[in-house]
Amino acid sequence: MKTPEILIIEDEPSIAEVVELYLRRAGYQVQTVRDGNAAMQRLEQHLPDLLVLDIMLPGVDGFSLLRWLRERSDAPVIFITARREEVDRIAGLELGADDYVVKPFSPQELVSRVRAVLRRINRDGLSAAKPITYTNLSIDPQTRLITLAGKEIALTSREFDLLWLLARHPRQVFTREQLLERVWGGSEYIDPGTVTVHLRRLREKIEKDASQPTRLVTVWGVGYKFEP
Repeated sequence: MKTPEILIIEDEPSIAEVVELYLRRAGYQVQTVRDGNAAMQRLEQHLPDLLVLDIMLPGVDGFSLLRWLRERSDAPVIFITARREEVDRIAGLELGADDYVVKPFSPQELVSRVRAVLRRINRDGLSAAKPITYTNLSIDPQTRLITLAGKEIALTSREFDLLWLLARHPRQVFTREQLLERVWGGSEYIDPGTVTVHLRRLREKIEKDASQPTRLVTVWGVGYKFEP
């Protein structure tokens, strides 16, 4: 089995060294770059299995780098940020980040989040599953391709897994906690509001009117369900 490759993009040497050390101890292949421009050059040559990305970087900042990356790949990204404001965390999620940690953080916490993301991506059974089609929406778990009315829809890896879970269980209501457990791997560090952000992004991509969704439906006081 291939050892997952992780790219750390962090300009503070002390943080980068500690993160690299802990991830190597956890058994991952790790590379580190110190600024956004160097990261772009590296990513154009080779995509890792996961990125650990600081927001405040010299050259190209983390938000801009993630925006650039999402035009090319759905590789999972965990943000490292010194910004504690909720609006900054939500901005990162809405750009397509899979998770975030706030400085100062425990290196073990970061390793736990990395494991959760990779476990979700590599979980058993997805590659053997068959495509699902509801009217004009088609979801193929093997190619991770979504088409709506014949047009390909770009989703991040987390958005795909959230949609796939809901679509596989039409009309079944999931609480936010259940979605966190099934899609995010049950990490104790993840804010349940993350689910709300990803549902909103999904609605903007597959609903005719995101403000009045007919597929990704909120069951008030309980959770969410997929209406076929």
